[in-house]
Amino acid sequence: MYEWVEEAGRIVASIGTAEFPSQLAASLRTVAPFDYTVVFGYAGSKAPIDLFDDFPRNKRRIFVEDYQAGPYVLDPFFLAATKPIAPGLYRMRDIAPDRFYQGEYFRSYYVQTGLAEEIGYFIDVPSVAVVVVSLMRAEKPFSAKEVRHLRALWPLIGAMCRKHWAEYPNWFGETMHLPPPDRESVDQAFQTFGEGTLTPREREVVEYTLKGHSADAVGTILGISPGTVRIHRRNIYAKLRINSQGELFSKFIDEIVA
Repeated sequence: MYEWVEEAGRIVASIGTAEFPSQLAASLRTVAPFDYTVVFGYAGSKAPIDLFDDFPRNKRRIFVEDYQAGPYVLDPFFLAATKPIAPGLYRMRDIAPDRFYQGEYFRSYYVQTGLAEEIGYFIDVPSVAVVVVSLMRAEKPFSAKEVRHLRALWPLIGAMCRKHWAEYPNWFGETMHLPPPDRESVDQAFQTFGEGTLTPREREVVEYTLKGHSADAVGTILGISPGTVRIHRRNIYAKLRINSQGELFSKFIDEIVA
């Protein structure tokens, strides 16, 4: 990794300039090649802000525009960014719920990205936001060796990104004050979904189901049996007059973006 010192020098020289994100991505690609980079700023429960991406024009709609329109609230990276998580590099599969890859968020939205794997550096911007630098591969997952090498760079990456995005809140104008990261609005969306139709417990089942938890995991979280979880799901579908988790996902997304 000694040869990477020269790459680090290039990144440091670009701090505070428009070239910083692209230089960061280019230098990281010398350690572990990947297809796309996106840097999202997560401030509270607001829609993520696209700080940088290198998607081709025909890919940007699904990766950025569609994502910002609502599905982000079920994204494991967004959910991790809005709760206490230690800064560092994470693989999506390490922080996703147990049935994420069988869940409706994955099947209805994420699968359209065509990604084999996504990993991200989580960087705290004190009292303001979490910046996530996502590295995406379309063909095959990162190897354990590549992840080790990328993780070994974390002290440098974290420090450089914190320095570059230190002025992040000021980019939106002096009158805009971003809230510290919290989950109130997202929690509120789940608590009010199906209000007047679903019971509080049914809304909890909806929340953890849509986030990608299995019936066993939901049962463990809520202190009920997996069989009871399945009964709740059947009742939810009947009350909402739907027949599948796909329809439940669509109904939830329609409600939060209305």
